[in-house]
Amino acid sequence: MADLTTLLEVGGPVAAIGGGAAYTRARHPGVYWSTVGMPLSAARLIGTYGSVMEACGLTVTPSRLRVLAARATRGEVRAVPPRRGLIRPTTTGLRLRIRLAPGQEPADVAASAERLRHAWGVHAVYVTTVKPGVVELRLVGFDVLRRVRMPRRIAGGLLKVPVALREDATPFVRDYRAVPHQLTLGATLSGKSMYLRHLVTGLARQPVALVGIDCKRGVELAPFAPRLSALATDPEQAAELLPVLIREMEDRYDLIKARQGIAPNTLAETITSDIWGLPDGDRPAPIVLFVDEVAELFLVASKKDEERRDEMVTQLIRLAQLGRAAGIYLEVCGQRFGAELGKGATMLRAQLTGRVCHRVNDEGSAKMALGDIAPEAVLAACAIAPELPGLAVAGDTSGGWSRIRTPYLSLGEAAETCRESAHLVPDLPALKPFRPVAA
Repeated sequence: MADLTTLLEVGGPVAAIGGGAAYTRARHPGVYWSTVGMPLSAARLIGTYGSVMEACGLTVTPSRLRVLAARATRGEVRAVPPRRGLIRPTTTGLRLRIRLAPGQEPADVAASAERLRHAWGVHAVYVTTVKPGVVELRLVGFDVLRRVRMPRRIAGGLLKVPVALREDATPFVRDYRAVPHQLTLGATLSGKSMYLRHLVTGLARQPVALVGIDCKRGVELAPFAPRLSALATDPEQAAELLPVLIREMEDRYDLIKARQGIAPNTLAETITSDIWGLPDGDRPAPIVLFVDEVAELFLVASKKDEERRDEMVTQLIRLAQLGRAAGIYLEVCGQRFGAELGKGATMLRAQLTGRVCHRVNDEGSAKMALGDIAPEAVLAACAIAPELPGLAVAGDTSGGWSRIRTPYLSLGEAAETCRESAHLVPDLPALKPFRPVAA
């Protein structure tokens, strides 16, 4: 009886602590990491750093001075690992910088990232170059994409929207100044609409004109009507709206050209080639054009529809080619996008620098979005499971890509944000005939 009582007194608390830790790790991984995972991983990293670097082949032969010193003290001459900096804990992992030894390069460390992950017991290890000879290791303690929580502090600015979280726990910011146009693909229930909501609500709080072409009769963009400067809900209305945007772009180019009338006393800093070089009082408001279900603009049922289709596609390509300098940016979305849509599809894609691919129903769409970036990005997009809505592969034509996931945002919250920011709709007379009537 005494043994049973002792067992209950000792084993009960141990079982409760173990069960509580397991529950916290499963349901609240951030809390578990901060209380248990981070101290264990930091201790493991400090205690095994030298041996792990040697096992990964990241050590080099010691200098002659170090060899002489070791022999003088009858110590063992061992290979030298890269110099390690301070370990900085974060809410999602650990960060540390290491100075590469002579003869090493960042690719050597990146190639050993998977080994480092297992050796130090973390979810993932990412390597970035800080400056020549110095790389930063970002250790992620748990799967941050399983339950997305955006960082509290994110550097923002005009035309910058934090829309998702990367797999390395850094925010994915949609920067229209850096990446003017983007192609966003995703099948039904893949999270593409959620991604679009975050973009609209993020831009709604900024002095930006929002224009929508939603060929699903407006079901995606109509809830944001109070904040939209123009909305077309079918291909016929889109055929009327796009020429207006072309004329607006041409008028802005005329404004820029007038500013370029270089006189002898003109200061060099006042000469500009886009609207961002214009004075604040003369600069027109930026325009972001959202095209949802872009495939509907390509589909035709008659010869007359084909002529209209060719004209609209040509106008979209012109906006993509020339719109950046005029402050007009494109966000082209759809479930399916391929060369078989018709003439101009591949040319339009070539102008869309940014690429975001959610789960798609066919490999061809993933290849159309990411195939010209990296083959491994296509494989990553095709591997997205249906039970992970919002997960996507984001990249750009520079070749880089990463997995991202958009946090949940209800349609009601997004619509309320647009209603509250309705007073920020810029005054663009050319778009007033297309201004939607808010319910």
